[in-house]
Amino acid sequence: MIFTATQIAGILNGEIEGDETVEVSKLAKIEEGTRGSLTFLSNPKYTPYIYSTNASITIVDKNFEIESDIKTTLIRVDDAYKAFSQLLEYYNMVKMNKTGIEQPCYISDTASYSENIYLGAFSYLGDNVKLGDNVKVYPNVYIGDNVTIGDNVVVFAGAKIYSESIIGENCVIHSGAIVGADGFGFTPNKKGEYSKVPQTGNVIIEANVDVGAGTTIDRATLGSTIIRKGVKLDNQIQIAHNVEIGEHTAIAAQTGIAGSTKIGKHCLIGGQVGIAGHLIIGNKVRIQAQSGIGRNIKDGEAIQGSPAIGYSDYNKSYVHFKNLPKIVDRIYKLEKNTKDNE
Repeated sequence: MIFTATQIAGILNGEIEGDETVEVSKLAKIEEGTRGSLTFLSNPKYTPYIYSTNASITIVDKNFEIESDIKTTLIRVDDAYKAFSQLLEYYNMVKMNKTGIEQPCYISDTASYSENIYLGAFSYLGDNVKLGDNVKVYPNVYIGDNVTIGDNVVVFAGAKIYSESIIGENCVIHSGAIVGADGFGFTPNKKGEYSKVPQTGNVIIEANVDVGAGTTIDRATLGSTIIRKGVKLDNQIQIAHNVEIGEHTAIAAQTGIAGSTKIGKHCLIGGQVGIAGHLIIGNKVRIQAQSGIGRNIKDGEAIQGSPAIGYSDYNKSYVHFKNLPKIVDRIYKLEKNTKDNE
């Protein structure tokens, strides 16, 4: 896609200083800008680069003062960082503005969808699937029977959405994500052999949820695994059967949450956190990376460690952890001196 300075200024309500007809087709960091690229300047420490950048267009604050010759065309705005973010959103919207049904793909006779959807090649819509308005389903996506997907949802290539799942509006499901796989339910017999417990529930994902690439959300044994509105899930997260995650909680990559645990609203959970099953995690809880959670957590707690303890307690204790060899050596010396003086 190619944009002129005039078009960009129109999108951002900015003022052009330089060549109004100059064209750009790519984005770049200001220090790496080349002809035909667009960049921005908001952090003062990068100011020297504006005099050497080869970027064709640079977005700057209105109060930016030029102190030397520049080659780049300027677009002045109230806030360069916000304007550049706005432009990224616009760029993504244009780039992803796909419509129509590619072939080959499979659509059940009982599936329903609006006219302005996008179905990529080799996608599969099972029986009684319902797609809302402006849904985009990229190639090689599987959507099982009786799945309902709300308006403005994007399902990227290779995602799998099992039967009975419900996905609310404005959600994003990234490549390789799996929604509705069987929960890990098995019972041993006297011989130590395992029999599968049927997983008859479903997954409910409410509005404005992002599900990262390679993340798995298991269906419930009975009832529903529920991801509440506004939740943000990073890549490669495991969410087990009957888990519930509260509104606007954010979880980083490689976290695992065992079955039937309930997580509150507005929590922040770091990467590689392990959370045991049947726990209750309160609202606004902060869990540091690589922590192991084996107990209920009250509202507002900040914890770290494995098993996790209070965040401030962990930091105080860590001072002693790293000095443990010196402390042990001092104890040995004190014991030896005590014995020598007896």
